[in-house]
Amino acid sequence: MVPILSLWLPILLSAVAVFILSSIIHMVLGYHKNDFSTLPNEKQVLDDLRKHNLPEGDYSFPRPNNMKDMKSPEFIEKMKQGPVGMMTISKNGSPNMGKELSLWFIYSIIVGIFAAYVAGRALPQGAHYLQVFRFAGVTAFVGYSLALLQGSIWYKRSWSATFKSMFDGLIYALFTAGFFGWLWPGV
Repeated sequence: MVPILSLWLPILLSAVAVFILSSIIHMVLGYHKNDFSTLPNEKQVLDDLRKHNLPEGDYSFPRPNNMKDMKSPEFIEKMKQGPVGMMTISKNGSPNMGKELSLWFIYSIIVGIFAAYVAGRALPQGAHYLQVFRFAGVTAFVGYSLALLQGSIWYKRSWSATFKSMFDGLIYALFTAGFFGWLWPGV
């Protein structure tokens, strides 16, 4: 077993690498640019929504009050008429990515801690690079990618956007695994 604290360097360096890679993926490569569509008649839709002064939060529509309401003819008719959807309302104002970027970095550290825990419990000091790579990489992939499937299954996020984000997670996992394999403590 290898204690988590002795793996602080691969945890930190893999989080830094993931942070840099995600910036390159989202700001330079541009393959996520079509993950969200523009609203048809955006100005009119935004003007209509603005009238309601919606607070920040997640919304679904139409939304039944309970399971019994889902079977009512009125609710079924609302579903047929549409639109049917889910949306998240964010705080008004200019985007400030500082908080989100900080949380993303912390999340990357947490994924690294889990990778350290699993690999550290499964492998001894001096383990071969590929053994470490496998355990740390699979754990990091699970942390960065698998939960994304829920967004497409339950919340109708486009499958292409989900698979692109999972591909990103694979890249992050490979780099995380590489740092752990490289910096794994010797005997």
